[in-house]
Amino acid sequence: MKKLAVLFSFFFITTQAQQFSRKDSIKGGLPIERKCFDVKKYELELQVDPEQQNIKGSNTIRFSVLYETSRIQLDLFANMVVDSIVYDKQKLKYTREYDAVYLDFPSELTNAIPEYSLRFYYHGKPKVAANAPWDGGFVYSKDSNGKPFVGVAVQGEGASLWFPCKDSQSDEPDQGVTLKITAPTPLMAISNGRMISKIPVSKTAMQWNWEVKNPINAYDITLYVGDYIHFGENYNGLDLDYYVLRENEALAKTQFAEVKPMLDCFQGKFGAYPFASDSYKLVEAPYLGMEHQSAVAYGNHFKKGYLGTDLSGTGKGMLFDFILVHESAHEWFGNSITAKDVADMWIHEGFACYAESVYLECTQDKATALTYLNGLKKNVKNDRPILGHYGVHQEGSGDMYYKGALFLNTIRSYVNNDERWWQIIKNYSTTYAHQIIDTPTVIRFFSEQTGLELTAVFNQYLAQKELPILEWKYTNNVLSYRWNCAEKNFNLPATFIIKGKETRVFPEKGWKSTPLKEILKKDIGVKNTDFYMLSKGL
Repeated sequence: MKKLAVLFSFFFITTQAQQFSRKDSIKGGLPIERKCFDVKKYELELQVDPEQQNIKGSNTIRFSVLYETSRIQLDLFANMVVDSIVYDKQKLKYTREYDAVYLDFPSELTNAIPEYSLRFYYHGKPKVAANAPWDGGFVYSKDSNGKPFVGVAVQGEGASLWFPCKDSQSDEPDQGVTLKITAPTPLMAISNGRMISKIPVSKTAMQWNWEVKNPINAYDITLYVGDYIHFGENYNGLDLDYYVLRENEALAKTQFAEVKPMLDCFQGKFGAYPFASDSYKLVEAPYLGMEHQSAVAYGNHFKKGYLGTDLSGTGKGMLFDFILVHESAHEWFGNSITAKDVADMWIHEGFACYAESVYLECTQDKATALTYLNGLKKNVKNDRPILGHYGVHQEGSGDMYYKGALFLNTIRSYVNNDERWWQIIKNYSTTYAHQIIDTPTVIRFFSEQTGLELTAVFNQYLAQKELPILEWKYTNNVLSYRWNCAEKNFNLPATFIIKGKETRVFPEKGWKSTPLKEILKKDIGVKNTDFYMLSKGL
């Protein structure tokens, strides 16, 4: 199990009442049947039939026991068929409830034995995604020559959509994963990690063998099947591998030149690439993209921006390939640092979205990065809290992307020292590398590193849907101001522009005042590009 760092002392969440089902709790919860064991390794062996859209195979699951038990919960979608589950040369008895499979062992499993192993045989037609990557499942397509082109993206749905596993972000296989994928020739089957070998299994099929040495989120485990070509190189000691459809080789060699400056930037700001032993890969996919660890899915059609458009509306988003940069940022934020519960997915998405502006600052300048960030405000809905509900597999608002990025820039502005800020960000990335964390951990870390009490600030932006409002008035040569927001102890600064000069103030929930001389109200404004907030002159 990747080390789980959890701190509970800081965070309080207030959300509206919502009804959740037994199915939700089974999918997202941590009952004793899940907590009692720790996954050590997955050994997947699959046959993929693109024409029939089915798979058949097994997963050997190696695990240790944390609490004595005779029952554990694994997960496999209800539409998939369990053929048998073999432990110690015996077929285990099991029951199914929704997408959970409860295994009953003939005797107690104890932590006195360092490792257990079972083999889970299954087959079926995995769910086909209607709109990957937002709707999870398999994607079956054809290249321009009519050859099958297959991908898998299951972040929201869960990895148990296509293989049996412990489908919870709270646990990752310590020893990584091996994947043996058989696909029709002349197609290639690509997966995470490094290719170990390829073995002909018949005149019409080839087995492609891959190995992941690092712990990995279950939803990051993936496969691609297509008429791929491979090219790559070693860059400053890191192996770079690219797999693209044969027809797109020339386009890819031009577009993927951006990988090097991206790596230079992110390694400089966030620390060394976290999965060097598994290489860095971009793999062309039949959908937009996904952060599959060491096998990043790329489907941006070799264009700048987001499919050739700028999400910020400022023109700055056309200065980089959105999918290449955003999904690669997840190698640090999401794949290396992982949220224990999907309710905390802002830990993945907020930081990855912020990394887009970091890349612009590396390759352009800070002004360009801030222009891009502030352009993203138009995409924020403030419809519900960024945090979801815990234990029921429910993510929070999609604002976790843009609002999350703008919030991180707000904390940077609060720190008001760029050298110190970049050191804090690198410390965060390296301190929690290859760990599973939660929001209280993030709050504790940034509070300690900045020397600021940030609990109420985090809570306002993450657990409340409304932005804080800076209310101000100017009468009788006195500028008065206060925060109007839900959090009682909200303590964020704000910046006024008075006759063209910036003045930082520290509002509270009650009115505070600053006397001014020979100033007209029209000469007073609020700067809103550093702190993400609303302002209201009274």
